[in-house]
Amino acid sequence: IMSLQQDVMTAMKTAMKAKDSVALESLRAIKSVLLMAQTESGAKTELSEEEEIKIIQKLVKQRKDSAAIYTEQGREDLAAPELAQAEVIGQFLPEQMSEGDIAKVVEDVIAKTGADGMKDMGKVMGMVSSQLAGKADGKTISTIVKNKLA
Repeated sequence: IMSLQQDVMTAMKTAMKAKDSVALESLRAIKSVLLMAQTESGAKTELSEEEEIKIIQKLVKQRKDSAAIYTEQGREDLAAPELAQAEVIGQFLPEQMSEGDIAKVVEDVIAKTGADGMKDMGKVMGMVSSQLAGKADGKTISTIVKNKLA
């Protein structure tokens, strides 16, 4: 199994050869965050796949959030590179589930837990998020949970 870091290094070499600065910048960001996370965890050599996925999701979310702010301010020139980076970084995530598939999981969890109304949102969110780790973004899950519990 190739680790995420090896995948990133391979992609970096490809990006360098192709002189793809957006990809290179994105990949360097992944590499640096992974190294920092590894250093923080101390002697442990490899990050778990879940930890890696969380890190990648966070990077994608940061880029998308920045792009949204730039777009609101009418700065498409700054939003475009952020979205391009989110695209490159997102390639390292597991395939994302469709909203329909997420809704099915949400409905199953609500049925299993007997969740009723917004007061149970936290419980449902926790269970759904852990089941779909890396396969769906938190904002999407949250929207679907709210709609189902409302």
